[in-house]
Amino acid sequence: MNSNQEVFLLDTNSFTTPYRVFYAFDIVPAYWNELINHINSGRIVVLDIVKSEIDAGNDDLKKWVANAVNLKVIPRVTSSTISNYQAVLQYVSGCGLYKPSALSAWAPGTVADPWLIASAKANGYTLVTQEVGSNGLSTKNPNKYAKIPDVANHFGVKTINVFDMMRELEIVIN
Repeated sequence: MNSNQEVFLLDTNSFTTPYRVFYAFDIVPAYWNELINHINSGRIVVLDIVKSEIDAGNDDLKKWVANAVNLKVIPRVTSSTISNYQAVLQYVSGCGLYKPSALSAWAPGTVADPWLIASAKANGYTLVTQEVGSNGLSTKNPNKYAKIPDVANHFGVKTINVFDMMRELEIVIN
């Protein structure tokens, strides 16, 4: 892989949504073959916590991931992610844009969202998620939940959805 090439860190929903909604294995196998090509080249990676979430599904997606032998699984807890993880939680807690429930939802160490942002920030990855940011964040009306695109944006982390990733990787399904 060229060191200047963008690397995509996928959220769990960037696997589950295509699997369940857009690109079922039996209907659009070409999509999954293209993903394997980009996994093999190192352009698509996952966090250990995302792999664990997929493995908990006990379905064909779990089998597909298990067979993706070159899938790089990134540990969420590293020396370079810990400070970013803490900064993400401190931001959600103290920025005034979120109710305390947002921090409560993200604070357990088993929740992938803050780890995804922390790892993308630490490693320069583009974060791929199907989550959509909130419209009109305001301290006058704090949100109940934090959204990955909103928080990632604060930290300068690029977020895109699956279709944008496909465009950037030039994945075209014929």
